[in-house]
Amino acid sequence: MVGTMALLPPFIRPSRTRTLRARPVAAPDGDDEVFLDVPDDRLGPALVAAGRGEHGSAAALLAATRAGAEWEVRDRCVQRLAGFARSRGEWFESWRAADPYDPDGLLVAAQLAVDRAWPSPGRAELLRAVSPLITVTAQLDVRDPVPWRLALDHARGARAGHTYFGELWEAAVRRAPHHYGCHVAALRYLAASWRGSHRECFDFADRAAQDAPAGSLLQALPARAAFACLTGGGGAGVPRARLDAAADRAIALSARFPAGDAWPAEIRNTLAYVLVRLERYEDALAQLVLTGPYVTSFPWGRLSDDPLGRFLEVRDQVRDEVRGTAFPRRPGGPGGGRGGRTGRAGSGHH
Repeated sequence: MVGTMALLPPFIRPSRTRTLRARPVAAPDGDDEVFLDVPDDRLGPALVAAGRGEHGSAAALLAATRAGAEWEVRDRCVQRLAGFARSRGEWFESWRAADPYDPDGLLVAAQLAVDRAWPSPGRAELLRAVSPLITVTAQLDVRDPVPWRLALDHARGARAGHTYFGELWEAAVRRAPHHYGCHVAALRYLAASWRGSHRECFDFADRAAQDAPAGSLLQALPARAAFACLTGGGGAGVPRARLDAAADRAIALSARFPAGDAWPAEIRNTLAYVLVRLERYEDALAQLVLTGPYVTSFPWGRLSDDPLGRFLEVRDQVRDEVRGTAFPRRPGGPGGGRGGRTGRAGSGHH
């Protein structure tokens, strides 16, 4: 078996970082209304139509992302549509019956099959049965990295060896060298393979961010590694300066998007949590202001059975800290106490 350090050699070397600090932000007053996992303007109409049992809007949306090579948008839409089909599947069944060879419908079907297998005690065996479907989706459009992101997730769930995973990784990055979804899938696999060793994961994330354009979502990958470190008990093994640098990269990326934009909401939610754990409360408040009403299941669903409630607890904590009115924090990390378990494996995002 190939050693893990040999898996992704181009990404393992020190990265250049610089320290950024957000300007102080006044804490907003009142209980602002927030919403969990609100779809953006393109996905929203497709989900509304699916709720009526109509699949045409979803099919047209995915066809447009494929035609325009909008791979990040396509990846998100596939995951959200599969999640909706898992709970309300009539529209998807009609799509599959109307056009069983539609490449977009097949891709959603593959995602749905992986999602359904994931919580099962027999996950590895169930996932092996999904392999042919994923292979088909990868062959239908050789440009598309999304089937390869799905294959990377599949390989992690099936406990594939490093050699096989490395082959999948090489195929994925040939298609889209800076695809965020594929990198997140690889980061999760590496974290699982190293059984809690976070330094190597940071090497991978930092190198990917350094090689990506300044506006790439990969600039937030080190913050994702920091989240895994801080919630997985590995904080003591990673220097504080490295955690701060990861947050600073993500702050710089967040600044490129408008305030109240749904697209970077998950990145901003994750960054806010990391900043709170680092006790950078003014920086965390700045991200909460930029996030606006858009709360995302990740990261809060990894920390509590009530992701929206956990977000509100953390937001209240940040406001109190910035105002100087905070009480001593309860155990369990940011917002610990009211119904959450730090480090819980959430239902979404595998």
